[in-house]
Amino acid sequence: MEQVMTTFNLSAVYPEIILALFSFIILLMQSFYSVRCKDCYGYVSLVGVLAAMALICSQPSGFDLRSVEYSFSGMWVVDNYSRFFKLIFLLGTGLTILISIKYLENEVMQHGEYFALILFATLGMMIMASGAELITIFLGVELMSISLYVLAGYTRTRMISNEAALKYFLLGSFATGFLLYGIALLYGSTGTTDIKAISRFIAGAGSYSPTVIMGMALLVIGFGFKTASVPFHMWTPDVYEGAPAPITAFMSAGPKAAAFAAFARVFMEALPSLQGEWTALIWVMAVLTMSVGNVIALVQDNIKRMLAYSSIAHAGYVLVAFLSAGEQGISAILYYMLAYTFMNIGAFAIITILGGKGEEYVRIEDYRGLGFKHPFAAIAMSLFLFSLAGIPPTAGFMGKFYIFSAAIKEGYIGLAIIGVINSVVSVYYYLRVTVAMYMQDPSAAKEGERPALIFSPAIVLAICISAYGVLTLGLFPSKYVAIVKQSFLALQ
Repeated sequence: MEQVMTTFNLSAVYPEIILALFSFIILLMQSFYSVRCKDCYGYVSLVGVLAAMALICSQPSGFDLRSVEYSFSGMWVVDNYSRFFKLIFLLGTGLTILISIKYLENEVMQHGEYFALILFATLGMMIMASGAELITIFLGVELMSISLYVLAGYTRTRMISNEAALKYFLLGSFATGFLLYGIALLYGSTGTTDIKAISRFIAGAGSYSPTVIMGMALLVIGFGFKTASVPFHMWTPDVYEGAPAPITAFMSAGPKAAAFAAFARVFMEALPSLQGEWTALIWVMAVLTMSVGNVIALVQDNIKRMLAYSSIAHAGYVLVAFLSAGEQGISAILYYMLAYTFMNIGAFAIITILGGKGEEYVRIEDYRGLGFKHPFAAIAMSLFLFSLAGIPPTAGFMGKFYIFSAAIKEGYIGLAIIGVINSVVSVYYYLRVTVAMYMQDPSAAKEGERPALIFSPAIVLAICISAYGVLTLGLFPSKYVAIVKQSFLALQ
């Protein structure tokens, strides 16, 4: 693997610069053309996302070489691992923007700061993926988190949204303290916040001080909160329920992937010598996260809360891959986060359409008879739910197959069995929605009160892209697997 170290290389942050510039452009449009440009904010931000994706794909070395470039005195790294995650973030952001345009029009909240905050949150995620130093990663976490705190409470007239934002802010700030204190302890023990330097120091020391172990444990807590892993998941159901549906979709995909990107880089590059210390802890977290998420989801009547607990369970599956480490484990994380972005944002796109103004129709009973009245929405929703459940030939099935295969290869057979059992349990609550759509009387769903559904071109495009991703990842996984394996090599 070729490693290149440059002191200052502006081209390494061109995608991040583009996102920041478009965020400021949207804010200026809001200030000077607030009346005339209400319909333009989303499309301008989408141009910024596409430009950033193009720059990432055009960066030197692409996905075919194993080069790693460090810049800004080793604080920033551009490798295939970070590129792949950045493309996932931008994909999730683009889909979120598409489903937000009609939502904001219905809610009469077409303000530029909404899209600017989404771009700033994405910028924070990209910093987390490319951070080669703990303080850099922390800055990315803060930029992402602060933007999400505001977006969670964006519908200011809804008390449930205000409550979600307040809970997220208080618990998120508390968890950030753990993360920062863990960084401080590692710095105090090793004298550096550089990820590679920490690894060399710990490996050379031979023995582990209690301060290093405590710092590692605090990092697990901080990243555990960001990934919604049990027992640090308490904020997830309330925030997912209260936040606007497009923001819930956004939060469930991009920030979760960003947290796992930073989590894996820090533990695989900075703390590989401590793997024996954190293996048991992650094993317990994986089992609890899968089990608690799936069991509590069984009794949820609100579809957003159901998918919130589902999101917790999926974090548990990713922790199984995390525990497996190695090429297959990290590759499974990359593949699964891409698949999860397609299937979860696609599901929330349907929820956004069906929810109506003020999100009045978000209970499972509101989906009764949907398959007969709105077949396109019902078919798409069924596809995304089947993928979340891991039913072939969807992306969810292949993602879980790779995760459990990696676990078995590394000797975690019991953990793989627990994961498969949890996956079978999840089929029940996903099929509840499908049964309601196709096998229950629509008269009980207040169809007479529901306004006519309007499928805007933007949201139809988002659904079609998501469905295409779910099917191609499930039917033709080999080319994506080749890419994620190249991305894994960057961590070696």
